[in-house]
Amino acid sequence: MGLHSGTKINSVLRTWPSGTAALSSWLEQMGVSRQLQQVYQSTAWIESIGHGAFRRTGDTVDWLGGLYAIQDQARLDIHIGGRTALGMQGQAHYLELNSQTVHLFSPRSVNMPAWFKSYDWGVKLRLHHTHFLPPHLGLVDVESKLFTVRASTAARAMMECLYLSPDEFDLVEAYQIMEGLNALRPTTVQQLMEQCRSVKVKRLFLFMAEQAGHAWFRHLDHSKIEIGHGKRSLVQGGVYVPKYQITVPKELTN
Repeated sequence: MGLHSGTKINSVLRTWPSGTAALSSWLEQMGVSRQLQQVYQSTAWIESIGHGAFRRTGDTVDWLGGLYAIQDQARLDIHIGGRTALGMQGQAHYLELNSQTVHLFSPRSVNMPAWFKSYDWGVKLRLHHTHFLPPHLGLVDVESKLFTVRASTAARAMMECLYLSPDEFDLVEAYQIMEGLNALRPTTVQQLMEQCRSVKVKRLFLFMAEQAGHAWFRHLDHSKIEIGHGKRSLVQGGVYVPKYQITVPKELTN
């Protein structure tokens, strides 16, 4: 390897966080041509983990390190959400933090890159395409090793769980999570509620927050939260809640 190419890889490594993937397009932006990328592969500086994605040779890259490349380099609107985001932020202590399913969310127009989807990360990836909340609202940077990834705040993650309920997320489990969310900021909740497009999510969120007796619930301006009209039956054989016009599991009304 020539002096120039050796200097170039050292420069790239200084800006490439350990434990993360690097996209071929990003390497090109850093001055590493496709031809030079092949040279670095052949000389064992980098290893392919799929078409157009690499890791440092000998480095361990998990799904978080892959997601970092998707978010930071490809600039795709895919974030950690729902149960996974709650678990990462310690908001759902009883959940299995080593869950074999990772829940990611994106707008319907954004798909998971093929290299990320096909690589064996040791977990099951679930990408939920939704549009019930704006893609950039209610997200936070979460530290992971030497880098950060974007995930839903606790309030947004709770709403994502409710969006998946009752078919993909148990309502009783969702309420157990809500009971622990006593430190949410009412201004954050208000903003999410006002821009949420799902009547089901808004009704369930407000019902559970009120049922849990959270102090922040009293600071919400309910006149600005549109919860629609008409009854919504979410479960069979449940209990009807007139205020929110929803039928919920009887365990939630005791």
